[in-house]
Amino acid sequence: MTPAAALEGAKGLDAGRTVPRHVAIIMDGNGRWAKQRGLPRVAGHRAGAEAVRRALQAAADQGVEVLTIYAFSSENWRRSTEEISDLTALMRFYLERELKTLEKERVRLKLIGDYSAFGPELVEKLERAVERTAANTRLTLVIALNYGSRAEIAAAARTLAVKAAAGEIEPKDIDEESVAAELQTRDLPELDLLIRTSGELRLSNFLLWQAAYAELLFLDILWPDFDEKTFADALERFAQRQRRFGGR
Repeated sequence: MTPAAALEGAKGLDAGRTVPRHVAIIMDGNGRWAKQRGLPRVAGHRAGAEAVRRALQAAADQGVEVLTIYAFSSENWRRSTEEISDLTALMRFYLERELKTLEKERVRLKLIGDYSAFGPELVEKLERAVERTAANTRLTLVIALNYGSRAEIAAAARTLAVKAAAGEIEPKDIDEESVAAELQTRDLPELDLLIRTSGELRLSNFLLWQAAYAELLFLDILWPDFDEKTFADALERFAQRQRRFGGR
């Protein structure tokens, strides 16, 4: 999809209002939220999981088509074994608890990243959830697990190199659309809005290719405090921006 097509497709359900088709969130600040309250980090992750529920409901209610969340980056393996274990256990718990909600709210689940690293038991649960929600059409929830954008782009380059070496494509014919077609987000609309919480001003290896023409919004709020009003305010700020995609 071209940027112009993405702009045309961003028209919302409410007359005169522009709603982004695809919103992505870097959910940052769980640890700081817990520290401010004298709680263990896992308490922050639990509160962050509840914020995901609120964001998901808000996205569905606002008419957003795709919500992509950065749940676990490829760099998160550098954290302590205890914290990784807590995150994995929480993922398993909330997946089992929220599957019925996803089905009830007609939300399709999609995964990006190398989630096989989480082991066969969790992989089976994840893939079963993807299968059970495949026909849902109200909203697509994309969860980035063990995801890194540079690795994704490198994998796309390797795939194109193999095709070129096999004579399936000519190297001179490789263009932006060719690369995009090999990314894990190839079946999704263009990214319109990328939000990061906690006041940090970086993308942290998240959707680097996809964010080329996305609107970026950095919020000081810590992720566990993110709620429906925060989401609505973010969409309002998006609607007020003029998206020129390099033009005048």
